Amino acid sequence: MTAFRITRVARFGLVVGDLDAAERFFVEAFDFVPVGRGPADPAFAALVGLPDSDVAQVLLRLGRQEIVLTAFAPSGRPYPAGSTSSDLWFQHFAIIVSDMDAAYAGLRKARRFSPITGGGPITLPEASGGVSAFKFRDAEGHPLELLSFPKGKAPEAWRGDALFLGLDHSAIAVADTATTRAFLKACLGLDQSMQSENVGPEQARMDDVPDARVTVTGMAPEHAPPHVELLGYHVGTRRPIDGGTRADDIAATFFVLETSTLDPIVEALAAHAARFVSPGIVSLADGRRAIAVLDPDGHRFVVEESTGA
Repeated sequence: MTAFRITRVARFGLVVGDLDAAERFFVEAFDFVPVGRGPADPAFAALVGLPDSDVAQVLLRLGRQEIVLTAFAPSGRPYPAGSTSSDLWFQHFAIIVSDMDAAYAGLRKARRFSPITGGGPITLPEASGGVSAFKFRDAEGHPLELLSFPKGKAPEAWRGDALFLGLDHSAIAVADTATTRAFLKACLGLDQSMQSENVGPEQARMDDVPDARVTVTGMAPEHAPPHVELLGYHVGTRRPIDGGTRADDIAATFFVLETSTLDPIVEALAAHAARFVSPGIVSLADGRRAIAVLDPDGHRFVVEESTGA
């Protein structure tokens, strides 16, 4: 095990063009609770490589997990048209629900979404976890997932009475599972927690990828949930992330990770020739230090040092 590691996934970040509409959607459709709104820390714009941008953010909480909606003025490029689940810019987060039928009915009532999974929620075979799932996109194109566990088989973290319980993971499509797994282990101290080979008609319908075959790999911080998942599709379009993608583009979804000690992570990233987005370590308004970096495929990770480190 590395001598350092990410302690937790603090939140997931979505870049949005319409902050008010995005907030309403997550509150009305999934019972997220707003816990903060206003101009972003001025250092955030520098952190993500756009120091002269005006940025507003909304922090939302569901159970013990958080997402942050981030709007740049002006906003960047829209989510790529014709995107698929196997394109490498794919990143979604999974919302755990206690009753899939009720959650799906609520989503349909809220509208402002388009399905990825055809024909409504689907139950995967036992070999793929036996979970029920429904993948979809919000009005701006971000992929999302509703996920429920078989009765009596939910992990302890997801046993509760609320309809929407929290966020289990965020999954990213990767070109090569071994390469990204090694990067996350060596540079961030994330450990592999599971791996499965998902294949079959149910997976194909859930992902809207013909003849879907995907290696799913869980990478866990010290404290989870949530965790990171790698989606290694062996079929599909698998188009790479545009090298010109900026932090203000709608598809620039990002992780916010927390560590107790930032310096060794920076050293490990530099040793692995990681692509930094931030100009080195950035000091935030609350005194914490942070970096922003890309993984081998171009997915975005912000790493913050916890207070008192």
